[in-house]
Amino acid sequence: MPEPTRPGPTAGPDLAAPLGRPPRVLVTGAGGPSGVCFLRALDGVAERYAADIDPLGAGLYLVPRAYRLLLPPGDDPAFAQAVLTLCRRYAVDVLVPTVDAELVALARAADGFADAGVRVLVPGADALETCLDKWRLAQACEGAVRVPVTRLLGPADANADDGFEGGFPAIAKPRTGSGSRGVTLVEDAAGLARLPQDGSYLVQEMLPGTEYSVDVLTDGTGRVVAAVPRARDKTDSGIVVAGRVLHAPELSALAEDTVRTLGLRGVLNVQVREDRQGRPALLEVNPRPPGGLSLTVAAGVDMPRWAVAGLLGAELPDRIAHRETAIVRHWQDVVLHPGELGDMGDTRETGAGDRR
Repeated sequence: MPEPTRPGPTAGPDLAAPLGRPPRVLVTGAGGPSGVCFLRALDGVAERYAADIDPLGAGLYLVPRAYRLLLPPGDDPAFAQAVLTLCRRYAVDVLVPTVDAELVALARAADGFADAGVRVLVPGADALETCLDKWRLAQACEGAVRVPVTRLLGPADANADDGFEGGFPAIAKPRTGSGSRGVTLVEDAAGLARLPQDGSYLVQEMLPGTEYSVDVLTDGTGRVVAAVPRARDKTDSGIVVAGRVLHAPELSALAEDTVRTLGLRGVLNVQVREDRQGRPALLEVNPRPPGGLSLTVAAGVDMPRWAVAGLLGAELPDRIAHRETAIVRHWQDVVLHPGELGDMGDTRETGAGDRR
């Protein structure tokens, strides 16, 4: 029997329609895979500006010299104001942050960006702070989706020799932080007792099964219009380098329930892993465009373009379908004149005037 026909991918939006011209889009974290993917997806349909703290960030060199911008670190108290100044100077229409450390500051400065006519692809500050704190995330999602057994290692656990209700081996990780930094395997109660007991670490039931990422796109109200699962078949430094985009309704449903529970919106990523019984459980939430977003774009859901269109006022479809596909990723060179490497153009406060 032939397989049932699945709906084809939805055609991408015309980004020039809302403003009568291509929008000016500033992408931060241009040196990372998220920023690079976003910039590549908007090639030819937007006026792209790329920003990073590192003048050698690869994505900076996907745009002309005059459109490369340097920023202070995301945890700098002056970060949000510095970004706002650049957005005003270059008459930016849409700001896309792709670095965790930048998100809360930009969300808390949302009114200032709105007053300047800048739409920011970022969830609300409270939802962000929940996602970026693994303990708060587990508490918020308990009862809404399958969450691994989790314990915060506080002073009461200073003599944690009574075992762990999630069983051993278990996984311990910092309460905050990204990637795999600080993650360790705990073999027994003695190993648990050796961990910091100051509330900075938590221990979780180990999820030994297959890991998946679900890329999610919502409209401005938080309505999910796409939830695209992909298997992380091979990773390098936490970034997927080979994977498959799947039709997996159970994974999509878990991600959608997570997004609704947390009140998230925009482009984000829900990471899921199977437990010892093969059931999918929530691993973490990345409340910004993920590093593997190019796999979802290749599967027919151009989340960067749809997200920008939604911020500009376009109505998003009820649902955007994806196709199953497999992808391997590789390095791609950007060839420059030697004198261009590290050349950011004029990013000083006295640079180009306001173009509005």
